[in-house]
Amino acid sequence: MLMLQDVRKRYGSLVAVDGLSLTIERGEIMGFLGPNGAGKSTSINMIVGLMHPDSGTIRIGDQGPPSNPAARRQIGVAPQSLAVYSEMSARENLDFIGRVYGLDRSKRRRRCDELLERIGLSDRADDRVRTFSGGMMRRLNLAMAIMHAPKLVLLDEPTAGVDPQSRLAIFDLVRQLNDEGATVLYTTHYMEEAQRLCTRVAIIDHGRILDHGPVNHLIAKHAAGSIIHIEHPDGEQRIESDDPMRDLAEAMARPGVTGVRIDRGDLETVFLSLTGRSLRD
Repeated sequence: MLMLQDVRKRYGSLVAVDGLSLTIERGEIMGFLGPNGAGKSTSINMIVGLMHPDSGTIRIGDQGPPSNPAARRQIGVAPQSLAVYSEMSARENLDFIGRVYGLDRSKRRRRCDELLERIGLSDRADDRVRTFSGGMMRRLNLAMAIMHAPKLVLLDEPTAGVDPQSRLAIFDLVRQLNDEGATVLYTTHYMEEAQRLCTRVAIIDHGRILDHGPVNHLIAKHAAGSIIHIEHPDGEQRIESDDPMRDLAEAMARPGVTGVRIDRGDLETVFLSLTGRSLRD
């Protein structure tokens, strides 16, 4: 459904995307993960046609590059920066997107009603969006991305700043989209989300794919050890261990420890193993 081959993009002396290659098959939910400044946003902007790569190839299904209008019609995008019109109602926002994509009046009405029901906003359909909570706006943002029933859906931090209820509603909608045949590219800083939702994950840093594959394969490859969580009055310390019984005994012997637990390696461990622990601004 989506193919990037040796894609490169520079801003002056800054190499934002450096030979990125990735293929996403139809029906996948692909997690696209990386630290701040890793090249995710530039990659997404090139996929949707807002930027052109300096070199390399991007293909959307069998419609060719994003410069082809037919290819762009296959894509729906829910950006991290909310793309909703605050002075319009939820229904008017959806209807506007339907008009942009040339849906006729009856189809727009049916699709609006369907999506408002699916995102739990039927009872607020005609209220101005500026009266909505952040979670309600996020759900509407996602509904607008899929108003035209795209085959490829790009979700950029779709749960940023939402409450647990909206987060679960967004998870459910992503799964429904996938069950209906949509291919999803999902970016998030919440590793547990990617581990929970995605069929495969690609981790990017410095404009390159560091590794990709099913989550369990990445964990087996990069995080085969255990994680010891040591709780103390100042917070929690996380230790990666290849000998959990030894390290657990040492942790319990430390003064001031209030609790200890062991988890197996997870996607967060994989992410830190590949990208490092240095802070990114």
